Amino acid sequence: MTINTSLQASKGQRIGLLGGSFNPAHEGHLHISKLALKHLGLDEVWWLVSPQNPLKPALGMAPLDQRLAAATELANGHAIRATDIERDLGTRYTVDTLAAIGDQFPDGKFVWLMGADNLIQIDQWARWDQLFELMPVAVFARPEYSERAENAKASRNFARFRVNSDQAEELAVMSPPVWVFLKTPENPISATEIRARD
Repeated sequence: MTINTSLQASKGQRIGLLGGSFNPAHEGHLHISKLALKHLGLDEVWWLVSPQNPLKPALGMAPLDQRLAAATELANGHAIRATDIERDLGTRYTVDTLAAIGDQFPDGKFVWLMGADNLIQIDQWARWDQLFELMPVAVFARPEYSERAENAKASRNFARFRVNSDQAEELAVMSPPVWVFLKTPENPISATEIRARD
């Protein structure tokens, strides 16, 4: 399947994928993306603004177009592109989205990016173990979550495929399953806190 999108991945281009509801997009998303660009040697980061996270309630979820516009504005001026590619692909689960992106952009070298908080509960995601088989994974430290993430089910199951942080710059060209835990400076902000404050 070929979709109409402004996204392109040239041969060998290294691209980080950061998914989420972005309800709203905030400095924490920007923080992780900048760290990924720096430590993983990426050319770009794509924000995958989800139409609806299967694990989150629809109640209180801003319209997709509104969330995408805010994410686009926040990403402006950085090597970050906000996209609603999941809507175009018609995918609901992350594992299906990543598989479809790999098929759609065969020349790109992709890395899945996520915070330590997501590593703790990724075993609740649909076919989560297949995600590690699709592309390299980079996990970033988050306040109050990092220690638990080190002992999470996913960490234990894929322990032998973990690489040291000094290999992170070449993660994008490594063959999955492979992942790294980057204990970089942490940003405590969350969308939940922002919505509660607003």
